[in-house]
Amino acid sequence: MVEKRSDTRTGVRLLAARRHQLILREVERHGGVRVRDLVDALEVSPMTIRRDIETLAELGHLVRVHGGAAAAPSSSDRPSADEPGFAAKARRQYTEKTLIAAEAVKTIKPGSAIGITAGTTTAQLAAELAKIEDLLVVTNSMAVTEILHESRRNDLTTLVTGGTPTPSRALVGPMAEATLASLHLDQLFMGVHGMNESTGYTSPNLLEAQTLRSFIAASESVVVLADHTKWDTVGLSTITPLKTADVLITDSGLGQDAQSVVKGEVGTVIIAGEPLTDDAGPKASAVT
Repeated sequence: MVEKRSDTRTGVRLLAARRHQLILREVERHGGVRVRDLVDALEVSPMTIRRDIETLAELGHLVRVHGGAAAAPSSSDRPSADEPGFAAKARRQYTEKTLIAAEAVKTIKPGSAIGITAGTTTAQLAAELAKIEDLLVVTNSMAVTEILHESRRNDLTTLVTGGTPTPSRALVGPMAEATLASLHLDQLFMGVHGMNESTGYTSPNLLEAQTLRSFIAASESVVVLADHTKWDTVGLSTITPLKTADVLITDSGLGQDAQSVVKGEVGTVIIAGEPLTDDAGPKASAVT
């Protein structure tokens, strides 16, 4: 049985990000959870819970089963020259990615043309875009495309670059680069495989790194979304130096030495706060 939850800070029903965290917590504890138990515990409709489960399944955090959800298969880390699949990466650092996405969406202005690259943290950002009106989103991410399509918003236009898919569900190569060469974006939200003082932002895929450079060239402002585990992870190909990012959004798990390095290279560093607890919401601090 799922423990009944309420949000005493707001006196209203739990927001989506909070529900997602609690659903994943129950799946991790018990290996699975039933829709009817979540309905009673979170005091929302069965349709809301099914949509939550569908979103989490699309992100690779769990598996939809009849009447509920089950834990997704686990996978071990691979060498940096190999490229993990989307589902393998999506289960890692879910809370941190949620906090990072919540900070990222605050930087978007209504009416903007933005780019969103492939990645599990950027997919979390896509799920937050309902808060912003009148957007044009250019993406090379199959997962982001699916999330935005499911939103069925009339004021959101999605342009998919096309290209050859990678294991991380990114579309890359000459077709994607040709599309981006003709565009002018206000902001780019870029996920990365790793970041390091000497190697900069990296990818395990040569073609994806090149496509990301095309995204950067098309964008007025570059926002990198990277949780703390990306620090000192080095992929096969450098995308761009650390200083290319106008904004880096990471989480409070990033060590002080690493924070000092990125604050010396990046114009603005936003540190998303401690993971959510039952009696405290997320915090964030920005250093310019």
